[in-house]
Amino acid sequence: MSLFGLGRNQPTFRPKKSAPSGSKGAQLMQHIDSTLGSGNLREAVRLPPGEDLNEWLAVNTVDFFNQVNLLYGTLTEFCTAENCPTMTAGHKYEYRWADGVQIKKPIEVSAPKYVEYLMDWIESQLDDESIFPQKLGARFPPNFKEVVIALPEIVSLKEEAHLNTCFKHFILFTSEFGLIDKKELAPLQELIESIIVPG
Repeated sequence: MSLFGLGRNQPTFRPKKSAPSGSKGAQLMQHIDSTLGSGNLREAVRLPPGEDLNEWLAVNTVDFFNQVNLLYGTLTEFCTAENCPTMTAGHKYEYRWADGVQIKKPIEVSAPKYVEYLMDWIESQLDDESIFPQKLGARFPPNFKEVVIALPEIVSLKEEAHLNTCFKHFILFTSEFGLIDKKELAPLQELIESIIVPG
């Protein structure tokens, strides 16, 4: 299923991903919801005492995917190939797509196509049980944190309050666990510093 639905003029949402079954995912999602509801995002991103780090990273990764998917779905009619012909972050940064498998050399694509490729790629990672185990007792791969580090290429999309809260949560979470290299966040560094260093 495409992020943009069956036809290009019929935007739709991807199905919501759920936490791995048989895991503590549902319990951890409840913890995320309750701590986010408290208004203390710094507390919401911390690993709950006694919980498995990989399980926590997996549940939050799926949650971020769902949030971005929902938010981007509301913007598809405003960002088309015609009015967003390239994927950029301001005037200084342009993103080109390469997945290293089907597209090895980075190519220039429209912003909607870039997001479609990105969401397809992330979804394929989330659906791969050798990376995100779904069965009770299944182990995460030894390099799970490195895999998760590759997933947070989420684009800030200029939604108001909800996006700001989601973005702040995302930045605090990735900062707490060292999931994104600072150079990857350069286009948003000023905003990120205002989130990480309370004023």
